[in-house]
This record gives sequence, C-alpha cells and structure tokens, in this order.
Amino acid sequence: MNVTIDQNSGYCFGVEFAIQMAEDELEEVTELYCLGDIVHNSMEVQRLYNKGLRIIDRDQLKELRDCKVLIRAHGEPPETYQTALQNNLELIDASCPVVLKLQNRVKHAYDSNKAMNGQIVLYGQQGHAEVIGLAGQTGNEAIVITTEEDLDQLDYSRPITLFSQTTKSTKGFYHMKELIEQRVAAAQASGVQVEALDANDSICRQVSNREPQLEKFAALHDVVIFVSGKKSSNGKALYAVCQRVNPQSYFVENAQELDMDWFKEAASVGICGATSTPMWLMQEVKDAIQAQEAVAV
Repeated sequence: MNVTIDQNSGYCFGVEFAIQMAEDELEEVTELYCLGDIVHNSMEVQRLYNKGLRIIDRDQLKELRDCKVLIRAHGEPPETYQTALQNNLELIDASCPVVLKLQNRVKHAYDSNKAMNGQIVLYGQQGHAEVIGLAGQTGNEAIVITTEEDLDQLDYSRPITLFSQTTKSTKGFYHMKELIEQRVAAAQASGVQVEALDANDSICRQVSNREPQLEKFAALHDVVIFVSGKKSSNGKALYAVCQRVNPQSYFVENAQELDMDWFKEAASVGICGATSTPMWLMQEVKDAIQAQEAVAV
C-alpha cells in the first residue's frame, strides 16, 4: 500500500511564524504565557507545553503583572493591548501580517461607515479568536454571520460592508455575498434607498489556494486521512473539500484514532491536514499506518 503525505498541507506562514517565535523565546526562559491555544491542534499545544508554554485566557491575563505574553497568529482586539499597558506586560506579538492588515481594513471601514450609519458584517465563526480580534476593531459592533439564518440580523435599509475571517471557505463567502445581494435587491425593489453591498474577499490566499490543491490530492488516492485538531475552523472547511471529492476521507486528530478497516481494499492512501497541522503529526500518522500494515502482512 502506497502512503503519501501531501506536501502542500501543514502550517501556513502565520502559524509557523508564531510557533517559531514561541520556541525562540523558550530557549531563553523556562516558562512563557500564551493568550489562547497557539494553534488549534492539541498535539502541538502539548508538545509546546512540555517546553514551557503556558496557555492562559483573557481573565487570567488581567491578573498577570510584569511578565511576557505571546500573542498568537489569530491577532487580538485593542482591549488586550490596553491590558498589557496597564499591567506592565511585555507582549511578544506573533499576529499574522495578513490578519493585522485585515484588522486595519475593518477599523478603517468602521470609522468611514459611522457617518452613513453603516454596518460592518464579518463572515466567520462566532467566538473564534480571529473574529474576536476583528470585531474588536469596531467596538464589538460588527455583526458576525456564519449561517444563512444569521442574515436576519442585518438591516437591509442601511449600508453593509462585508469582510471574511481569513480562514473561511471561499465558496462559503461568495454564497453568503450572493444571498446578501439578493436581500439588498429586494429592499431596493420595495422602494428602500440603500447603497449596493460593499463585499471584501479577505480570505487568505495561502489558505484558499489549498482547496483546489486538496481536490486534486484527494482524487489521487483510494483513501484520504485528514489530520487536524477538532477546534480548527480551517480544518473543518478543508476536510469538507476532501469528503466532497473522495467519500473515503476520514478525519483524525492523531494516529490513535486510525481504524485499519478503512484501508482493507486501498492501494493508495493520502495524508493531508489543515494550516494548523504540524508536518511531524502527519508523519506519525503515516508511520502508524505502515506499521499496522506490516503487522497485518
């Protein structure tokens, strides 16, 4: 049985940068605080915990004084930086440049829309770290939409500026854009004077380009093993791509979740993962499959 790891899978630049910053800092100190999971992968979080990285939440951040705290790639709202100033915290800012640029765009749009009583709408996962940071640029006035039902929250008589969480599905974003345009058109047809939707495709291309790459990869193999943390929004989206192309696609968090019955009639197995999946973890899964195959033979 041929087992292949997708070389296009694994960390995106932002995650790789944040983890490298954490590891560099941990060479100098025995413990380092990180605000939230540095990456949505429990195996990697555990590996870095063993090196001294301690995960804290926002309530715990308020209690810290005179120490270093790492800001992960997802970015943070302005309140986090205010807390750091008040508590004399040294922030090691590993916010992804793509996310920081989007935060600036959202803040500029929010400020510009105030005079027009406009709405900032974020297509993303409610409560996701990146979305919290983006909504923070609007004083948490932004409307977060995830499903079609969420579109009922919008006022279609007021201007709408739409952005997307950087790791969401491109297909999903354009579907929501189309639905909003339909509702805006319906409002205009009823005599309401409203500006056209201002839609901004702010999805990271390093992430979105993985969709067509994964489609090709999934089609090449009899069975696909998608390795990702269960908290990963990007992982859920990319796994759906694999399943759509190859129904024999299975989601695992680690090698312990493998079921060898999946491979009974497979001549080719492909292993891939999310932008938050480390290459070492995909290698472990590959090794486990080959080891089990050797035992079976």
